[in-house]
Amino acid sequence: MQDHNRKIIISPMSNHLIHEGSPYLLQHADNPVDWYPWGAEALEIARREGKPIFLSIGYAACHWCHVMAHESFEDPATATLMNENFVSIKVDREERPDLDSIYMSFVVSTTGQGGWPLSVFLSSEGKPFYGGTYFPPVHRHNLPAFRDVLDTVVRLWRTDRTAILSSSENLTRSLQSRPAAQPGGEQLHPALLEQAVRTIAQSYDWQDGGWGGAPKFPQPMLIEFLLRQGARGDHGSLNMAAHALRRMAQGGMYDVLGGGFARYSVDSTWLTPHFEKMLYDNAQLALVYLHAYQIMGEPTFCELCEAILDFVLCEMSHPAGGFYSSLDADSEGEEGKYYLWTPHEIRSAVPDPQEAELFINAYGVSDQGNFEGRNILKRTLTDEQLAQHFDLAANSIPARLANLRKRLLEVRGSRVRPGTDDKVLVSWNSLTLAAFAEAGRALERSDYTQAAIRNATFILENMLLDGRLMRSWRAGEAKHAAYLEDHAGLALALLSLYQTDPNPRWYRAAVNLAAEMLAHFSDPAGGFFDTRDDHEPLLYRPMELQDNATPSGNAQAAMVLLLLATYEGRSDWRTLAEGMLSSNLGLMLRYPSAFAQWLCAADFAVGPVHEVAILGELADPDTQTLLQPLWRGYHPRLVLVASPYPPPAGSPTLLSDRPLLNGKPTAYVCQRFVCQQPVNDPDEMLRYLSL
Repeated sequence: MQDHNRKIIISPMSNHLIHEGSPYLLQHADNPVDWYPWGAEALEIARREGKPIFLSIGYAACHWCHVMAHESFEDPATATLMNENFVSIKVDREERPDLDSIYMSFVVSTTGQGGWPLSVFLSSEGKPFYGGTYFPPVHRHNLPAFRDVLDTVVRLWRTDRTAILSSSENLTRSLQSRPAAQPGGEQLHPALLEQAVRTIAQSYDWQDGGWGGAPKFPQPMLIEFLLRQGARGDHGSLNMAAHALRRMAQGGMYDVLGGGFARYSVDSTWLTPHFEKMLYDNAQLALVYLHAYQIMGEPTFCELCEAILDFVLCEMSHPAGGFYSSLDADSEGEEGKYYLWTPHEIRSAVPDPQEAELFINAYGVSDQGNFEGRNILKRTLTDEQLAQHFDLAANSIPARLANLRKRLLEVRGSRVRPGTDDKVLVSWNSLTLAAFAEAGRALERSDYTQAAIRNATFILENMLLDGRLMRSWRAGEAKHAAYLEDHAGLALALLSLYQTDPNPRWYRAAVNLAAEMLAHFSDPAGGFFDTRDDHEPLLYRPMELQDNATPSGNAQAAMVLLLLATYEGRSDWRTLAEGMLSSNLGLMLRYPSAFAQWLCAADFAVGPVHEVAILGELADPDTQTLLQPLWRGYHPRLVLVASPYPPPAGSPTLLSDRPLLNGKPTAYVCQRFVCQQPVNDPDEMLRYLSL
């Protein structure tokens, strides 16, 4: 009987993931575990057969998800135990952040920690009663063996199901009654921003850069907030941001050959990355490096921004314009193998012995290695040190190293590449769209601007079905209703693109997304739910306030309302956003690293906000003369809109009733729709902005 079951189990046709679109789910389509996708069918089977549910949540680039899959989900004996006693459900957390949020909250509240793979046991109603993250195949590191966990749950389900279900009800009620944010009791003003900076500075690592110990994450939202304070004249914030950006780029987390950053560093010194590359990290880091360059003028920051965006164009772009989600940490079953080098490999790739030694010394490559006997490339000697050691001119070093990096990148390209999660997610694409739009105008890179336009066009033409935004797209099919973060993030990105490419299409699409957000996501008590009002029934309707690796939907929604209030003169939208900020002010000040996007929105709300309307043919050199100084500089509290005269239909109210001065391209500088005298001269415009 057992052999017969195994024959059924190992057939890929018995696995219900085989027709899914998610690369992560398809990775498990041939497991002997009889996985189901989340949905009514799986829940009904669990109810009808009286079985508990085993829910496993992960994502395609997750190293430990692969480990647990190989150790347990590919093991026929473990699969038999699961198939006989559970209904097993696989979820891609990137497609279903609502489910991930709900069940991660449960695991964190009951165990004190979370992560992926997320492993949760549920009743047929979807109510959790036990959970954890990675479980090994045998007892180790104070973690129980996965099969022991399964056996225990099976035994208790058979012998004490009433107690399990009672506990599940209590735990569910606790989750459903999570307290909402409370008003901070203070009005927004600059002193509160300064208070947040002091808290951030207290935990800053001035030796290695960044915040916290191992593992250490890049924290682009926190750096963005510090840059905003630097733009106010706070040199301490600027120094902190610059130090963090430099130290991250000097570590192994940055791919010196191909560009782009890995997800995080497993140590506190930025040496050893967790090798997966995520779209959202690179989008946010590209922007903060751009902004640091704009405010400080340090060429390296510009180079890093371009290297990140060039990497995205090269390795994470769909031909139609969408951006892929991630590159895996593993290749050929080994973590980081694609990125690691030995001295022998470098000498074989570089025919000139002196040039090979130059590279080996520049990037600290050794025979013993710095990662499992091989080398993560990390710059260890300066141009001056290399020049002295090799008796070369210091100014020749950058070009030599650039040529060597190009050569080694070509060689690396012949290796087995990490897998690509090629689904297109609206919220992550929105972060990337904003980065390309801003970099396109600031760096005068028309290829970046065109990438932004292609991406926006792709999303609006492929991921709006009957007027409703979808979350995910792959292989020609858009799936899953979009969440708050998708609507708010895309609206922000389209507003950024509109400042680069003043096509009213982008502006009107942003306004429509905000209208959807207000109509279908609003909480009458304040703020927004993460799911639409007609979303499938869940354990509860989640409302995530805290920023994670990506900005929270609510923080982005507050920023959308603030920006559109400025474009349209809508005091009601501004009041709504300010209410959200006030409600979360206490959390922002106590936990700034977890509410950094909120702090950025608060910075905008505190102001002063300048509104600049520029009218004139965009190709006219005089119009460009007005636009260029605004595009090149870092102006985080500037709302800029440019348009031919007269403005086309669908343009913002900020452009209304703005005649040309002397028949020439004209700039209007305003605050709260109260404007200075119109000007044709860029110096006069900038003088008004400095008042």
